[in-house]
Amino acid sequence: MKKSLILNGIDLTPQQVFDVAVAKADEYTVSIAPESLVKMKASREFVFQIVEKGDPVYGINTGFGALSNKHIEKKDLEQLQLNLIRSHCTGVGSPFSREVTRAIMILRANCLTSGYSGVNIEAVQLIINFINHDIIPVVPEKGSVGASGDLAPLSHIALALIGEGDVVYQGKTVRSDFAIHQIGKKPIRLGPKDGLALINGTAVMGALGCLGIVYATNLMKLADVSAAMTLDGVKGTIKAFDKKISLLKPHPGQINVSKNIATLLKDSEIEDSHEDCGKVQDPYSLRCVPQVHGACRQTLSHVYKIIQTEINSVTDNPLIFVEEQEVISGGNFHGEGIALAMDYLAMGLSEICNICERRIEKMMNPTFSDLPAFLVKESGLNSGLMIAHVTAAALVSENKVLCHPASVDSVPTSTDKEDHVSMGVTSGRKLLEIVENTANVLAIELLCNTQAFEFQRPSKSSPALEAAHLLIRKHVPIITEDRVFATDINNIRALIKNNEILSTVESITGDLF
Repeated sequence: MKKSLILNGIDLTPQQVFDVAVAKADEYTVSIAPESLVKMKASREFVFQIVEKGDPVYGINTGFGALSNKHIEKKDLEQLQLNLIRSHCTGVGSPFSREVTRAIMILRANCLTSGYSGVNIEAVQLIINFINHDIIPVVPEKGSVGASGDLAPLSHIALALIGEGDVVYQGKTVRSDFAIHQIGKKPIRLGPKDGLALINGTAVMGALGCLGIVYATNLMKLADVSAAMTLDGVKGTIKAFDKKISLLKPHPGQINVSKNIATLLKDSEIEDSHEDCGKVQDPYSLRCVPQVHGACRQTLSHVYKIIQTEINSVTDNPLIFVEEQEVISGGNFHGEGIALAMDYLAMGLSEICNICERRIEKMMNPTFSDLPAFLVKESGLNSGLMIAHVTAAALVSENKVLCHPASVDSVPTSTDKEDHVSMGVTSGRKLLEIVENTANVLAIELLCNTQAFEFQRPSKSSPALEAAHLLIRKHVPIITEDRVFATDINNIRALIKNNEILSTVESITGDLF
């Protein structure tokens, strides 16, 4: 039975956007709430009233941007909107992924259902048809400066709606008019304000933010799991995770991570086996997991609120206020808030990677770990996981470059009319690249600490961590000699992407914080 998502512009969540964006084509049905259809109809009728009066109103019967002082005759209004879409299709680079493009369409439709845009309802319905039939417009990922709306990428989606763009349908790239006719629909005809309403908003930034925050939330939980496995893999001390310590520095993130680690290591035979070993302090990458992971967690709570607000906001321009009989131009299309937030979240994920790489190094180093060098017997003949650590170091270093905030930059455009922009799409694209790097670094740590477990036998870790170990062992054999470790990393990365490791652990521990 299909799941349902009903859009009304006010209560969409990042998790819902994520779930529909990554879902198979037949998993979800998206629709518009009946009350939203009423508001959209009233807003549309008001636009036509403005057209009949003939008074110049920006976005309806004027030029755009720096050309807003140009009045357009009634007979040319359809051509005005067509010219807008065609001229704004200037994106370059590789296309956004299926998931990102579906998320963009969900958010654009959600915004337009609020009833403040004056858009043709059929245009929004066609967007939803694209989602429901898995028609994916080809949208180049570069070209938005994150203000005046995500104009270039959204224009490529609008171009598909009018039957002139390319889409991916049933695994093939085809003309959009072909795909539209295949589902029994027709391309839309653009009326007054339609083109501008379709492209003027923060849907691309919001889509990147929704995917980023959900991925980051799961990765940060998994980082606690991986840290706990490494702690047991090197026989680290659990003393630093005593709740009395965190209560003296009661940041919520730190407290929650301390609870997670204690839960994850409960009933660990490995931990019990060296209870009286005399080890007092571990390196910071082990001892300070609550302080570092906890601080990174707090980027999540801050950024989630901002993204949640953004995706339920009306972000185009001008806005139609039917009850007041007003059309007001403003700047809700500016993405500064979400751009700053995504840059902040990128920093939190990058720090997860930084400390994770240090834990990997500790497992490589026999002078600390008392494990074979590079976690392989007969080291020398075998290099073991030496270069897996190097890969982690490369990704961590790349993250540091990617963490330079895009949101602090601005390049004036449109003859200085649009003289301050957010660069929010760049923030979002960098965030998803850091998400990918973080997942790969965690995959490398899990490759290492599952191998470290083998050298602690016959002692076992906790039931939860042993379940994670067993799951990984189904896809990654014990390392007895050198082999192509990229295959192992990719196999663990797939388990991370599908959330299988975290789900396996939480089936025993309950939901982690």
